[in-house]
Amino acid sequence: MTLEEKIGQMTQIERKDAFPDVMKKYFIGSVLSGGGSVPAPKATTETWVNMVNELQKCALSTRLGIPMIYGIDAVHGNNNVYRATIFSHNVGLGVTRQRIGAATALEVRATGIQYAFSPCIALSKFGNMLLVLFPIWHLYVYDT
Repeated sequence: MTLEEKIGQMTQIERKDAFPDVMKKYFIGSVLSGGGSVPAPKATTETWVNMVNELQKCALSTRLGIPMIYGIDAVHGNNNVYRATIFSHNVGLGVTRQRIGAATALEVRATGIQYAFSPCIALSKFGNMLLVLFPIWHLYVYDT
């Protein structure tokens, strides 16, 4: 790999900057759709699949043909897809004992995306009194 290819493979860019020419020119290894980062208003599963497949074709057409990794912010489920299931914050999910991760995984994978940035197990790093000062998204995350 050239230095440019190595740098590109270690780079994750936001979806709004992931154009076919950018993917090819800079050998981009990963794309992220953060919260609200959608390919079109009311983007359906089909819209997502088409976009991800197009970007994947660009990645595979480079000299090395390395597939890209597409990641999505799925903190509340795959809610970047129109009419997908939306779940509460992680701190509220612990008491439900529901298989939120499995449901989110199915909905994310249906769009052709391989990497979901949530749900996770999250423990508050502050005492109960400080939760008033520090919102619920200030949490430690542990792999189980």
